[in-house]
Amino acid sequence: MRRRVVITGMGVVTPLGHSVGELFVSQIEGRTAVAPITHFDARTFPTTFASEVKNFDLARFIPGAERYANCGVNTHYALAAGRGALAEAGLLEVKGDRSRMGVYLGSGEGKEDFHALTTSTATATVPGERVSNIRQAVGLLYQRLSGPQEAEQEMFVPSGYLANEFALDGPFASCQTACAASSQAIGEAAEIIRCGEADMMLAGGSHSMITPLGISGFNRLTALSQRNDSPTTASRPFDLTRDGFVIGEGAGLIVLEELESAKARGANIIAELTGYGSTADAYRMTDPHPQGRGAIRAMADAIADAGLVPTDIGYVNAHGTSTQANDAAETAAIKAVFGEYAYKVPISSSKSMLGHLIAAAGVVEMVISIMALRKGVVPPTINYQTPDPECDLDYVPNQAREVRFKHVLSNSFGFGGQNIALVASLYRD
Repeated sequence: MRRRVVITGMGVVTPLGHSVGELFVSQIEGRTAVAPITHFDARTFPTTFASEVKNFDLARFIPGAERYANCGVNTHYALAAGRGALAEAGLLEVKGDRSRMGVYLGSGEGKEDFHALTTSTATATVPGERVSNIRQAVGLLYQRLSGPQEAEQEMFVPSGYLANEFALDGPFASCQTACAASSQAIGEAAEIIRCGEADMMLAGGSHSMITPLGISGFNRLTALSQRNDSPTTASRPFDLTRDGFVIGEGAGLIVLEELESAKARGANIIAELTGYGSTADAYRMTDPHPQGRGAIRAMADAIADAGLVPTDIGYVNAHGTSTQANDAAETAAIKAVFGEYAYKVPISSSKSMLGHLIAAAGVVEMVISIMALRKGVVPPTINYQTPDPECDLDYVPNQAREVRFKHVLSNSFGFGGQNIALVASLYRD
């Protein structure tokens, strides 16, 4: 018999709050975190706004936080979210076999100091001078970049800090499947528990790409909204006038635990992770398959893995990026999986308020989905004003809605064609 996997703790650091409660209240009230970029001077960029984490201090979460002074925000956010999740689960101080407790993190590259490079080359006009400036900039980067900062360019480093800080000696892994990374980390961590290799996994993701390089790259891909005259309305998933996503940052970690282990120690069970689907489009690196080929299989696999049928799903937390390609393809995929029921099930996009947290997006949206499941309230898709004939489902426009349901589906689709779908359910003994 397959081992059941339950969720016993959740922690987040997001642009809409540094706790699960604060985040969910902000979502239900339809608040946006999108504003002009303050992390660097973005006035010359095609996109000048983002969804930034504000007023964050690691020392509020981690005793002796000064030892992480040279680490980047990927690590800082992950440590804070991880402590929140483990504290709620009652596992911070638990003694016992820590080799049965592991870490699986979806995370991206760390934050190098590219300011020296961009500043040194910005005013160069003569080719010879430009080469000289680049050499000077590289030399300056060498002087300024510390060993820990360089190490954090490797995506597994934040996972290592989590394992070390919280004495998690069991299975250890990282993945970087772009926007699907943290959802994949949750699904794979659940599989590790199901097959008996661990009893508890701390799983999720952490990421920040609000840097000159990150903004430049997504602008070059024409993926970001350029609605600089109205940043707060820029993220408008499924709306006809959508023009790209809004980049964000943050972290989310959840404690996944084998059911009998959780019951034996009297843990509070928040929900059960019942379904996981993972597929590839095998189509293009930057565009989803127009008919949602990979997304269809991921959703269908997750629902079947949970032992359910599509009409059992009471709410879909969509990937909903606010790009023309994703929103149309995701809508087509939902229709293919749910049939006529697609027009009845409420669907919404947390990114309309949060922006896109990239590798951390999936886990934060899963946390929101679980809160909606428990509270019986579905967050809205804000900034939805102009219906798109291709996107004609119920996207819970602009106002939260009371809906009682037992199972929720959360979608995460990434560049490269990765597709992850997760199903969480109300726990029943």
